[in-house]
Amino acid sequence: MKTPFLRWILAATALTSLCLGVAHAQVDTSKSTVTATSKQMNVPVDGTFKKFTAQLNFDPAKPAAGSAKLSIDTASYDLGDESYNQQVRGKEWFDAAQFPNATFVSSAIAPAGGNQFKVSGTLTIKGKSENVTVPVTVAQQGTTQSFDGALPIKRSQFDIGTGEWKDTSVVADEVVIKFHIVAAKK
Repeated sequence: MKTPFLRWILAATALTSLCLGVAHAQVDTSKSTVTATSKQMNVPVDGTFKKFTAQLNFDPAKPAAGSAKLSIDTASYDLGDESYNQQVRGKEWFDAAQFPNATFVSSAIAPAGGNQFKVSGTLTIKGKSENVTVPVTVAQQGTTQSFDGALPIKRSQFDIGTGEWKDTSVVADEVVIKFHIVAAKK
């Protein structure tokens, strides 16, 4: 049961990473993914957020002028088993009834060499906000850009996994949110 919870936490973190975009870009959610990887009893567990929205504005020639806003539907976290999915939606994990969305709002985008950028902003999960910096790799193919990255977070900073799940010896505190976002210029 602890594995689904960690996956959901990781997925929420992954949401943060999605908030980088193309100059007035339209995100293609059918080609984009946000996952969260946690470890339960030291075994990696992956979960995927099935529903999210993003508002992106990014030009690699003017990264400082860019912005990103991402909202993830926490109830859409999928661990591949409905009983696990129900558990991570509950109060001890994401509390999706009270906190239906996890969000990331950028505050700065800076070049980090080549096609690498550092996107700073505020990640909010379960009503708790943290300032984070996400390393992002940008690839261009015609009018389509893809944004890839991974952001490690601590689930305890967002009160994900309370009660019996607060113990990090079974479900690790670190969750890695990974994302692949595909967007086309409008």
